[in-house]
Amino acid sequence: MNYERSMRLAEVAARTDLPLRTIRQYEETGLVAPSARSQGGFRLYTESDVARLLLIRRMLPLGFTPEAMRELLTATERLEGRRPVPAAERAEALARVGAFEQAMADRIADLRDQLRRTEEFTATLRELVARGRG
Repeated sequence: MNYERSMRLAEVAARTDLPLRTIRQYEETGLVAPSARSQGGFRLYTESDVARLLLIRRMLPLGFTPEAMRELLTATERLEGRRPVPAAERAEALARVGAFEQAMADRIADLRDQLRRTEEFTATLRELVARGRG
């Protein structure tokens, strides 16, 4: 590994806007692992590790369980082609990512519907307030 292209934990935390403790917790739960350690024992991360942490950060507010995160991260790694994978594994990964994409598209549709209903309700309340003043 080329250490000049590696980052220590503090730099990764700054780049991802994640607390050091959170990154360590992700390491403990197996969601992320440093690519290497320095001779002094410091965790060293690569751009790929940062990208993985940013993906995890995006998944958190969406209610992904750690197991679902691991599953999606594994599938995306297979699709990104960092290492050769058999065609069957690639097809399975593509199907998994597609299922997650569909679930997120469904969630977007539900949220848009909820937003529309909220806007309609707000308009109704606004009309009631206007009539009450008028």
